[in-house]
Order: sequence, then structure tokens, then C-alpha cells
Amino acid sequence: MTYLNQFIEKLENNDYPGFLKIWEEYCYSDEVNFEELKKVLTEAKKSDLGASFGQHVNRALFLLEKIEDPDENHEILKLIADIQTLNDEDLAKLFLEHLKKRYHNDPLFNEKIRLIGLRSRENFQGAISKYELLTHIKKGKFVFHLAGWGTGEILDVSLLREEMVLEFEYLVGHKSLSFENALKTLVPLNDTHFLSRRFGNPDLLEKQAKDNPCQIIKLLLTDLGPKTAADIKENVCDLVIPTNDWNRWWQNARSKIKKDRKIESPKSLNEPFKLREKEIDHEEVLYEKLQNKPKPSEIIQMVYSFIRDFPETLKSEDFKNSIILKLLDVLSFEDLTNSLKLQIHFFLETLKAEKEMIKIQEIIEETTSFDDLLDGIDIVSYKKRLFIAIRKYKKDWEDIFITLFFRIEQNILRDYLLIELLKSKSKMLDDKIKELIEHPLIYPTAFLWYFQKILVAKLEKLPFANQEGISKLFEGFLILLDYVENKPALKDFGKKMVNLITADKYQLIRAVFKNASLDEIKEYLLLATKCRLLTDHDIKIIHSLAKVIYPNLTDYRHQEIDEDIIWITDKGYADLKVKLTRISTTELIDNAKEIEEARAHGDLRENAEYKAALEKRARLQGEMQQLSDQLNKIKMLTKIDVSTDKVEVGTIVESKDAKGTKKTFTILGPFEANTDKNIISFQSKLAKDMMGKSIGETFSYQEKVYTIIDIRNYFD
Repeated sequence: MTYLNQFIEKLENNDYPGFLKIWEEYCYSDEVNFEELKKVLTEAKKSDLGASFGQHVNRALFLLEKIEDPDENHEILKLIADIQTLNDEDLAKLFLEHLKKRYHNDPLFNEKIRLIGLRSRENFQGAISKYELLTHIKKGKFVFHLAGWGTGEILDVSLLREEMVLEFEYLVGHKSLSFENALKTLVPLNDTHFLSRRFGNPDLLEKQAKDNPCQIIKLLLTDLGPKTAADIKENVCDLVIPTNDWNRWWQNARSKIKKDRKIESPKSLNEPFKLREKEIDHEEVLYEKLQNKPKPSEIIQMVYSFIRDFPETLKSEDFKNSIILKLLDVLSFEDLTNSLKLQIHFFLETLKAEKEMIKIQEIIEETTSFDDLLDGIDIVSYKKRLFIAIRKYKKDWEDIFITLFFRIEQNILRDYLLIELLKSKSKMLDDKIKELIEHPLIYPTAFLWYFQKILVAKLEKLPFANQEGISKLFEGFLILLDYVENKPALKDFGKKMVNLITADKYQLIRAVFKNASLDEIKEYLLLATKCRLLTDHDIKIIHSLAKVIYPNLTDYRHQEIDEDIIWITDKGYADLKVKLTRISTTELIDNAKEIEEARAHGDLRENAEYKAALEKRARLQGEMQQLSDQLNKIKMLTKIDVSTDKVEVGTIVESKDAKGTKKTFTILGPFEANTDKNIISFQSKLAKDMMGKSIGETFSYQEKVYTIIDIRNYFD
């Protein structure tokens, strides 16, 4: 296909003169490749140049004589009919004669010729495609609607009325469509087309997709063209594979697609999967990639991925030796880092190259600092091979393992180091774990990894798996949970931590509290109350679980209120956001205008308006900063957070004095306090006097003693 790339380049660049120049040259070729000509016409038809090209596409008629296969000849003539805009007599005769020859036994031939415009000869663009559509229109056949109705099934056809009834994918109920409109908007689909099968029998397609995912992906790519992973999901997820099964199915399909010789996988997510013209050996794909002169790091990744995905190829000695030669060639590159050299030697060892070629021991023994060596290796399994080599060739391997223990990110590597250090009964391991427990903020991922081993997996033989260690770990966990709340990069990490302690109805909390002392639980509750990643509901349950162990425990939900928490309802929060927005936009903008207007009056030293405007700006900025700071301390108050056993935030307190005069107070946050309505802040002196008291108890207000007669929930 010597011309195809040139044609596509001109089409993509909208270079019409350039395209026509190549087209004229192409049409006078001595030989013609059917696939290439079909591709050129198909791409031209879809492009922005298609309408203009319609005046010149008829030159392809010279090439038809060289296409001997009748079906191939038909496909090219159909494309010419689709693109052409000349509508001249010669083309009309050609298309008519072709259809007569191909469909001479069709009893409805003359009626179809009339409908497609070949009788009037006024406009017969797409005549052959339209004839095929009319021939396709039968009950039970499938079509695709170009204007957005999706796939449709023909339910009934009336030749007399020249209309049909269809059911479409994206329409409710049945739809009547005239033949005239059908010729403008419908495309025929054969019964085996991906869209026909998806619409007509999705259950069968689902079964086949689960049995043989590659077969369905090939069908999709054949019928719908190249598709990205997102496109494939859009066409398959929920419509064929249930949403809940999608991730597992696609993971399985993706691994099989990699090994399929007909499907070409993309290099990035934004690129499409494609069907190759013919099956190729996987070795050829690798050779082709290596011919592009990739960087040493890219070669390492290519070879590693290839050996991992296609280990059977190593049975060929010729192929294996060719890879060894390529790797030895890479070793000759200048400025190759020790990390790259080491990985290549790992490959040579895997490929069972001659021993004198393998220099793993030499590199390990010469290395004094392994940080850079480790960082230069991207392949996790080769990071582990580095550790195995260190264990084998370095006498001080324990010191090296301890140094690298917490700076590595992969848990599988930490597991290996931990196992080896435990085997050696290293005295340094306990000190390192102790450091981890005491400083969870320095090594968050390592801390969580060890926390799960002790408190989730319950591995009792590990250091600090006793009650004291568990207590320290859980305390560190809560400190870390509070820390990650203000770290956007650790958002998912924080969610994982919350899921750990809330899973299985807070089973982990129950287990920790079961053996904890009263002082330990008090400390846990104080720390949990500060954790804003925990919902109010979570905190309430944690306090309830603590009271199961120690029933007389004081309610710690209110111990930190004055310092750390500002309670607020949904409505109060919405009002606060409106106020903050008003200050930051309207009021500050208006103030800026006031400053500019006052400045224009001149002599700023004696300008009272200017000074007043500046003072107003300082006040507004101060108020906005204060509100912003308070927003960080806000905790939403909901109905579930309010108990009516005693006075607390969110309660309505009804009371009476000695004369029977009643007084009602509502206790909310400072932003919603309203003395006119007797809504008081929990931070006020009066509220603090009432807090924690039950019905029948008293408090003082305006030199009178009031008795609490009822406590209600504000949200009721």
C-alpha cells in the first residue's frame, strides 16, 4: 500500500490540491490493490473533503477494469456511487447496468430503481447502497440509525405504503418510518454484526463474551473499527457485560488480548485497539519495536513485559540468543547507570546466558549506597531480585535491609525484607519497628502496612504484637488519620484507613477496645474526636462501643468542643458559605471601587474617605479570614448526633422558674445563635451551665433559677 499513507496525510491536513494530485497519479496506475483502493475511498468519504471529491471520484472507474473479483468490483463501485456528486447520464447507465446484472431476479427491481433515483436521473448519489438497503428491509432484519436512534429491528414492512415499523435501541415504543426517510438515515446490518447481536440477543452475546472475550473484541473491531479502551467499555459494559462484572471481565479480556496475534494493543490509553491485516508472531512485534532504537530503559521494559507475557517464546534457542545479543549490545552503550546494567544482567541470568557474561555479583559488591541503585529500577520483581542479590553477596546485608526498610513503597518488598530480618533474628529490627510506631507521620504507608499485619492479620510472632504494642499502634493510627485529612495527595490513603476501622461493623475497634484500659480508651476517644475524616456517625458509634466496655465513661464528644469543633447545621453551613461568598466578591469589589474613587480626590494624607475605605477593606479581609479559619473547625450536626438524655448541642431545652414562668432555649453553634429567638451558642456561658444536665436539674439565668422540664431534639 504505497499510496495509502500519503492519501491519509493529505486528508488529515485538509490538503485538497495535494490529495487530487496524488489521486490523478494513482488512477493511472498499471496495477491496483483492492484493499488499498477501498481504504482510500472509505477515508475520503468520511473526510471533510468528501463533498468536493465527489466531482473527481469517477476517475476510479479506470481502475475497476483491473479488479477481477466480482464482489470486490461491486464494493468499489458502491463507494464511487456513495461519493460521486456528478449525477450524469454515463454514471446512471453504469450503476443501472451493474444493478441489473447483480439483481436480475429481483421482482421489485423497478420499484427500487425508482426509489433510489435512477429512474428520474436527478440525484442518485448512493444508489447502490440504497438499493442494498431496500433489499435488506425485511421483518426481523437489523439496521443502524445515523441520527442517534441506535440499532433497530424491523418489526413489520408494508410495500404498498412504502413504510416499515421498527423498534430502536434508544427510543421507547415502536417507530414508523417511510422508505424515503429510511434511505436517508438507515444503514443495513447483517445478522452477525456486533450491533445486531447486541440488540437482538444480548444474553447469548454475554455468554460468548465471557467464554471467549477475544472473539467478541475482534467482532467489535471488525464491525465498528478501531476503538479505545473507553470506547470498548461504552459499547460492552452494561449492554453486554453487567456493570458489576465489568472490571473483572475486562482485566481477563485485556490479558488475553495482549497475547492475541490478530489484535494490536495500543501504547497508551488514548490510542485505539486495532485489528491487524494478518496474524503475526509475537516475536515479530518485539523485533519491530526494537528496530525503532528505543532508550535502554525502554528496551528493558519491552523485554521484561515480553518475557512475562510470552514465556513460551524462550523455548526457541534462536530467539533467546537474539535477545541475549541485543542485551549485550545495550551493555556497550555509554553512560549506562548501574541500575540499568544490573537489570540487563538479571535478564541474562533469566535467559541462562553464559556465566562469564553475568556480572550481578560484581555490581553488588562494588556498590556502597543502594538508594540510587534501588530508585533506578522500575520493575518491582527486579527490585526484589536486587534484595536477593544483596542478601547473597553483601556481608552487611542486615544493615542495608534496615536502611531501605521503610523507604520502599511496595508491600511485597517490605514483606520480603521483614521475613529475612526475622529469620536472622536481627536486633536492629525491633528498634526500627519501634521508630515506625512512634513516628507514623514520617512513614505513613509503611506504618499502615505494619498496622494491618498486627491488628488486621493478627500475626502474633511479629515485634510489638503484644497489648502495649497494639495500643501504641492504634494511637499512632488515629494520629496519622488526623494528619492525612489536610494532605490532598493522601486522600485515597485516608479513605483506606477509615474503611479499615469501619469494616465489619467496626470489628477492629471492638477488638482494640476489648483489651484496652480505661486510660487507653480515653486517649483513643480524644484522638478519634479530632479526626475529621471520621463522620459524626462514626464517632458516635466509637463512643458507644467504648461505653460497652466502660459504661460509666464520660461522653467525650463534647470534651473538645470549645477548642477544636464548631458545630453547625446544614442550613447554618449554607448561610455561612453565602456570607463568605458575599464578602469575597460583592463587598470587597465594591470596597475596591470606593478606594479608587477616594484616591481620585487627591491628597491621601488628608483624605478621610480614603482612610475610611482602607479601614473597611481591613475589616472585610479580617472577617473573611476569620470565617475561613472557622470553616476548618466546622463539624456538621445531624439528627443522629443529638441525644435527648441530657442537654447538649442540638437540643431544645424547656425550663421554668419558681413562679412557673417558662423559658425555652435552643443550643446550636455560634454561627446560628440568635438571641431574639433564644438560640444560644454552645460556647456561651449559659449553654455551658446547662451542658450535661438532665430533666429535673437546675441552672441560673438572669439571677433566677430555672428547672429543666423537657429536652427535645432540634431536628424533630
